[in-house]
Amino acid sequence: MRRHRPLYQIALYVGLLLLLGLIVMYAIGPQRANLLNYAYGSSYDDNFFFSKQLISAIIAIVAFAFFAFLPYKVVTEKYAKHIFLGGLALCVLLVFAGAVLNLPFATETNGAYRWIYLGGFGSIQPSEILKFGALVFMAGFLGMRASQGKINDTQETLVPLAIAMGASLFVVVVMQKDLGTGISLLAIILSMLMVAGLGWKLLLKIVGVLVAASLVFVVTAPHRMERVMTFLQGDSNISGVQDDNSYHIAQARIAIGSGGLLGLGIGNSVQATGYLPEAINDSIFAIMGETFGFIGLVGILVLFTALLLSLLHVAARLPDMKLRLVVAGVFGWVGSHVLLNVAAMTGLAPLTGIPLPLLSYGGTSMLFIAAGLGLAFQLSRYTSHKPLTEGGLHGQDSSSRRRVGRTRYASRRSI
Repeated sequence: MRRHRPLYQIALYVGLLLLLGLIVMYAIGPQRANLLNYAYGSSYDDNFFFSKQLISAIIAIVAFAFFAFLPYKVVTEKYAKHIFLGGLALCVLLVFAGAVLNLPFATETNGAYRWIYLGGFGSIQPSEILKFGALVFMAGFLGMRASQGKINDTQETLVPLAIAMGASLFVVVVMQKDLGTGISLLAIILSMLMVAGLGWKLLLKIVGVLVAASLVFVVTAPHRMERVMTFLQGDSNISGVQDDNSYHIAQARIAIGSGGLLGLGIGNSVQATGYLPEAINDSIFAIMGETFGFIGLVGILVLFTALLLSLLHVAARLPDMKLRLVVAGVFGWVGSHVLLNVAAMTGLAPLTGIPLPLLSYGGTSMLFIAAGLGLAFQLSRYTSHKPLTEGGLHGQDSSSRRRVGRTRYASRRSI
């Protein structure tokens, strides 16, 4: 397809979400710093968390721009396998370095080794590299099999896919004890499989196997079982003795309820002073509910919905199956984070520890989600004017031009 003007709405929505996250962090950062200073004797200044979030946002913007202009074939074809295997290797080496060698950069946090600590430079979560690697590598693999008409082939498609994803899930869910990242990986792959045209019977079988595996992961991990039991109890233990999980969801509901229709206003959060755990991370949605109220939360969800619909718009118009699967994977990645985070904060799902994209405090997740969105933004330059037909969705690659409408804002230069 010939290059044309990209879908600038994607960049607009990313910018608005990053700006909104900075505003909230500026408001609740001093409260978080004072809490840590009082509880642990640390010496954070009032602007510490805002400054860190600002740096993370700038890096995310750079990553978005980098992958928006770097030729997509460099990522999706030339280095896709290296990124995936590199992310997988880093996750394994991190656990080995911490659990066996006891190296200082692999510090245990809540019984798991998930972060590479870089001293004054912060930390890196290698599982985010793994997710990005799985996105670009699996999109290429499944896109090739779909163009060959072998997407439903057990030996050539499903078995290699099961091996690669089984190894990834074992590393992040079993070794790193991070079920949230495992769910994100599954959302990326399932989104790709649906768009690639996997048969519904096979898809249902895969989902059934994944549900059974998830139950095993939950039952064999006491902390996950506690979260599920807290969720199943609902409001029955709110007025009684609360464990950490029930306390968390109770405080999240109080934060959202306290905001009312219009919210308490920027800088007036009570729950951020220490009542709500992870107020700047996984619980940022509840803090935003307290700050901006019901109308504000609806606006945030509308913004995420618009971003996700833009990704679907792009995916439906890409004639190359590999590229379409990249955008579908980004949709599954962002969508799973939004859905699970909001559901957990409102009591509709168990707590999973998944951050809200581009809003929660933390740099690694923001960096790689922005990179994925930047890649999707670049690919929006190569869409057709109209959505592809059913035949084009499941079988056409970039070498075929049938059933593809003219490009909009096409330039004279072609790729």
